[in-house]
Amino acid sequence: MNFFEHQAQARRSSTRLVLLFAAAVVAILLAVDLAVAVVTGPDPRMLGFATVATLAVIGLGSLFRITQLRGGGALVAAQLGGVWVPEDTDDPALRRLRNVVEEIAIASGVPVPKLFVLADEPGINAFAAGYSPADAAIAVTRGAMERLNRDELQGVIAHEFSHILNGDMRLNIRLMGLLFGILMLSVIGKRLLMHMGAGSRLRGGRNAGPLVALLVAGIVGIVIGSIGVFFGRLIKAAVSRQRELLADASAVQFTRQTQGLAGALKKIGGMAEGSQLQDRAGVEEVSHMLFGEGRGFSSWFATHPPLVERIRRLDPSFNGEQLQQLRGKWAATPPDGLQEDRLMGLDAGLTHAGPVPPPLPFAGDSAGLQPQQVVAQVASPGDDDCRRAMQLAGSLPETLQGLARDRSSAMPLLMALLLDADPGVAARQRGQVTAAMGEAATTAMLSIHDGGLRGLHPALRLPLASLAFPALRSLPRPQLQQFHDCIGALTRADGRVSLFEYCLSQLLQVQVQAALDPSRHVHFGRRKTASVRQEFATLLAVVAQAGNPGAPQQAQHAYLAGLGHILPRDHLPYAPPAAGVLALDAVWAPLDALDPLAKQIVVEAVTATIGHNQRVTVAEAELLRMICGVLHCPLPALLQTG
Repeated sequence: MNFFEHQAQARRSSTRLVLLFAAAVVAILLAVDLAVAVVTGPDPRMLGFATVATLAVIGLGSLFRITQLRGGGALVAAQLGGVWVPEDTDDPALRRLRNVVEEIAIASGVPVPKLFVLADEPGINAFAAGYSPADAAIAVTRGAMERLNRDELQGVIAHEFSHILNGDMRLNIRLMGLLFGILMLSVIGKRLLMHMGAGSRLRGGRNAGPLVALLVAGIVGIVIGSIGVFFGRLIKAAVSRQRELLADASAVQFTRQTQGLAGALKKIGGMAEGSQLQDRAGVEEVSHMLFGEGRGFSSWFATHPPLVERIRRLDPSFNGEQLQQLRGKWAATPPDGLQEDRLMGLDAGLTHAGPVPPPLPFAGDSAGLQPQQVVAQVASPGDDDCRRAMQLAGSLPETLQGLARDRSSAMPLLMALLLDADPGVAARQRGQVTAAMGEAATTAMLSIHDGGLRGLHPALRLPLASLAFPALRSLPRPQLQQFHDCIGALTRADGRVSLFEYCLSQLLQVQVQAALDPSRHVHFGRRKTASVRQEFATLLAVVAQAGNPGAPQQAQHAYLAGLGHILPRDHLPYAPPAAGVLALDAVWAPLDALDPLAKQIVVEAVTATIGHNQRVTVAEAELLRMICGVLHCPLPALLQTG
């Protein structure tokens, strides 16, 4: 099952979630009406009022929580007590965590997520939250930081990246919003009982009538609310279990070994804390998002498959008795992940697990790009992608990596990447930056450009920019909006836009939009290919023209090769737009609204257009990566060619 099929399955799960939610609402309404009928008799007016009031409570509760969650993944992590991990941290354990996350992000082609640590949680657990890869946040517990070695931590993080890539994360955050509504009656019942207890102490037993009414209302609320709790846990279990097994399988594909993930699961089973979280209220809401069970549930309500079953899928020789042996072994001396790394010869300060591979032997061109091969790569790193990610990171100068991770230098670095080689154009760009952001921003931009970017290989520009995205997203909203406007002015300073300028500016827009309003720009699309024929034609014409400059006949052949993948029976003439690459501004919203399987066809068609002449330049590779990024189909940093 590839990325697009996973996305389609996630959309079907979203539909099933709505149906299960509707069933839960109906069950609660029937219970409320039954209670009202017992107290007041079968009075239609009272029953109608009770039904409307209950619907209002559920609806307003869900709306309230959905509105709260619009802040995205970082908000969810912070609400559970997560402490943000700075990009430039020097703490060995935190540095190790960030290194692992950055490697997998580069390998899978997604922006580096925001990182949080649940510092008060000794159990081994983690979760990913957010609406899109650009909005993602990953949180790990202190127990995972302390107890897991690097391979095990990598397995857990790869598991969470699977949730980011396959649409699970977006489904999970919607589930949080919907389920809050059906839990509202239980919450109200508990609050009434608490109020009754406080009132009885204050009144000393006098005027007991109102307190009795509160007692009855509270008990009824809790009893009926338990229906919501039952359905909530059932829904989470139904949506979550199979996707956890898929995430385990994807983690193995990312890391190319089973020992790390299996080791993490064994440590959960062998330690007294396991994967349990101390924040009981928070666990109830996010249990379906966690790496391991956050608290004990019966098998009916368990959000994860049995632990031994998960381990056996990775290590068929494992049996439950071995967990008892591990519990005895670790009862007195719990495992120390950093110490295990040292014993394996790994320095916690290293960026990678082992010596950094030599820099990539970049070439100007590559051949043999195949549509199906690229589709298989989307959000699914292959055999060599993690190794190549390490090579990419090793090829980036450390000074530039430090600038990318620093909040104060991320914006100047990204603006420096857009400075034009023409002195006249660069002078106009400097003036625009000064006018928009001040002289200090211009000075910082020029210092970075002259100090480290001049000799940077073109293939490293987008990977470097992706390292800066987390620091960029953490900036205040006014700065982000100001930066967004400045980027637009920089790319259009000379009245024309180069391919790289457009690619970087579009990827930056995705990041800024995700930071300003995480929930607004992402959805499961439903449009079909036939509804966006002209947008397809425009996209393929721009791609064909960009790959065959000055050769209109070859560009036309490339265009037709791509069109045959999308609309084989249509005869849309090749008509490169006069606006050039800027014509793509009008195609993104309709194309992003396509259903997942239609997006797969788009990626195949663009790949066929680019690969028609059997030569793929760095600029074309950047264009393909930008198209996939804007359509929320993350592509690894380096393309595999056959």
